[in-house]
Amino acid sequence: MKAYVIYHAEVLDADRYEDYKRVAAASIAAAGGTYLVRGGDPAALEGALPSGRTVILEFPSREVAMRWYESEEYSRAKALRDGVAHASAFVVDGYE
Repeated sequence: MKAYVIYHAEVLDADRYEDYKRVAAASIAAAGGTYLVRGGDPAALEGALPSGRTVILEFPSREVAMRWYESEEYSRAKALRDGVAHASAFVVDGYE
């Protein structure tokens, strides 16, 4: 079953965040993930919008998503993000 990683970030330093985005994108592709949403212009339908940018990633399974998140490649990206953005992320299984 496919799994989705939902990520929100409040970017504090846009220039340095570009390094994170580049390294993160390479790690996502290497793990078999794809972007479904990458930033964009959200519109609130109910409640408040989360601050910052929203990213939604699709992976073939929860196991693949977790391996990506815990991978050395993505760990390098997270290190680049330290002090550059406040982020939260979670994984959720898809529906069949």
